[in-house]
Amino acid sequence: MGSVLSRWDELVGADIGLHCRPESFENAVVTVRCDSTAWATQLKLLTPALLQRFEVELGPGIVTSLRVAGPAAPSWRKGPRVVKGRGPRDTYG
Repeated sequence: MGSVLSRWDELVGADIGLHCRPESFENAVVTVRCDSTAWATQLKLLTPALLQRFEVELGPGIVTSLRVAGPAAPSWRKGPRVVKGRGPRDTYG
């Protein structure tokens, strides 16, 4: 388990390692957070090749799938009160 997280850059390559970081590793599933949606899409497309590489480097069954997440969105909420919905949309005419 520790070898996946510690050897991440070596296993996936420098380009992917620069933009995508592993967050957790549970039940043979690695959760990866990417710094942009473009890199998240690219990593989803590369998943079969990466899983094959993990199998060769780490052994069969160590990593069975990748869960790819995009960047965390900022919260626009500023305070304790919340209004559901966006209200009427006839403000400008």
